[in-house]
Amino acid sequence: MAVETAKTERPSGRPALLVATGILLSRVLGLVRDRALGHYLGTTDAADAFRAALRIPNFLQNLFGEGVLSASFIPVYARLLGAKDEEEADHVAGVIGSILAVLTSTLVVLGILLAPFLIEAVAPGFVGAKRELTVTLVRIIFPGVGALVLSAWCLGILNSHGRFLLSYTAPVVWNVMIIAALLIFHSVPTLSQLAIWVAWGSLVGCFGQLGIQLPTVFRVAHRIRFSLDLASRQVRNVFTSFGPVFISRGVVQLSAYIDNLLASLLPSGSVTLLTNGQTIALLPISLFGMSVSAAELPAMSRAIGSDEQGLRRALADRLNAALRRMAFFVIPASAAFLGLGDTIGALIYQTGLFTHQDVLYLWALLAGSGVGLLASTFGRLCSSTFYALRDTRTPLKFAIVRVVLTVALGYLFAFPLPKLLHVDPKLGLAGLTASAGIAGWIEFLLLRNTLRKRVDPFSLPRGLAIRLWGSALLAIAIIFSLKHFFAGHHYIAGMVLLPWYGALYLCGTLAFRVPEAWSIFEKVLSKVRRR
Repeated sequence: MAVETAKTERPSGRPALLVATGILLSRVLGLVRDRALGHYLGTTDAADAFRAALRIPNFLQNLFGEGVLSASFIPVYARLLGAKDEEEADHVAGVIGSILAVLTSTLVVLGILLAPFLIEAVAPGFVGAKRELTVTLVRIIFPGVGALVLSAWCLGILNSHGRFLLSYTAPVVWNVMIIAALLIFHSVPTLSQLAIWVAWGSLVGCFGQLGIQLPTVFRVAHRIRFSLDLASRQVRNVFTSFGPVFISRGVVQLSAYIDNLLASLLPSGSVTLLTNGQTIALLPISLFGMSVSAAELPAMSRAIGSDEQGLRRALADRLNAALRRMAFFVIPASAAFLGLGDTIGALIYQTGLFTHQDVLYLWALLAGSGVGLLASTFGRLCSSTFYALRDTRTPLKFAIVRVVLTVALGYLFAFPLPKLLHVDPKLGLAGLTASAGIAGWIEFLLLRNTLRKRVDPFSLPRGLAIRLWGSALLAIAIIFSLKHFFAGHHYIAGMVLLPWYGALYLCGTLAFRVPEAWSIFEKVLSKVRRR
């Protein structure tokens, strides 16, 4: 059978595969962690307090951590390595690591002292014992911020040296420590005490995540010397990019903060449900958006310096191939969130204090998340391309647009709209995620249209998109009709229906002659023949 072939040169998929493997291991443990938290803490006040407490240090980690370093540090460091100037590369790495250590140490001290005021900003809806517990948890967790930021510094070094798997697998340690704390201390008298022990487990996991990467960092970058020497031009180049990216990440984190704030004003358990839903929604974004973007950034950064026309074509080729790969995996995830969100939520979370009613709320939240799933993955790729081109201001401008829209639409969808429709106020959570998806699409379109002025035309072919959506929706329709046969058996339903859905989607894409599907099929067939 004749199958169309992509006319663009495909970038090597090995780095993206390694990143995706590491993220998959980390995210799977993350789902196990959340299932354990749901089992022992449910959607109680203690669960809300723990989730809100994690938000504050995570806010700072994301400000100073992986996203900022990926956009400012990796392009400079990777280019120096590409030019064989390892001594200068390691000097830059040492200075950046030293500055991050000093900066985050100061923030940790301030965070512990100012914890009560931070709670007022992050979760104003928390009062009484719930608020006091959150303050205590923040003070326990906060020292881990410094370790997580330095862990992101390690990731930047390891990725630039092509060591993708370790850096993206390291968060497994953090998840394991939280799970261990739940299993060891689950029999304590109160849920508040259990939340405190879990917070200590989180702190130990943060330092473990850093510690597991350091030996390899010092092995691949053995010339690193820590100092605060800012005289190097390359160090100044990092800081030139750092400012706009820092603001951009701050704007994005502000959006997450506002979502958390609005959720704290909804009925009890909303903060936990929002966090659980975001954990599931981030899985396809991380696996098929972050993995490809993270792998492409060093490669595109090293390509800078070729002739202008060659660079425009090379970047467009990489973007076209990456968009096709992303869409092949993300479109079925979006469809699954819409039609099988209850099956996914029940399989992962329905246990102990996490009830079937909680799963239904989670389904609504996942359906809202599905609106912007594809836009989020495509947007990450476009932002990485701008960072490789040493343009950090354009993503910042459009991130601000996205956040303004998210805040405005989020409030309208979470509060006035449910009242107008006379539905359960808790369904406002779905409004929060749907509004973020709409804003994500607008941001992606702005990024794409601006990037097209810098590189040759690129896009996801319309015919391919129709075939992918058609395959996914047809598979959803078939599986949805079978759900009633598994009523009351949510574990069996999840373990049977979700694999069937994946198989039907793959069959549909094969029938529609999607090249990516045939590539997977041929690789599997080749391995079977060799055996």
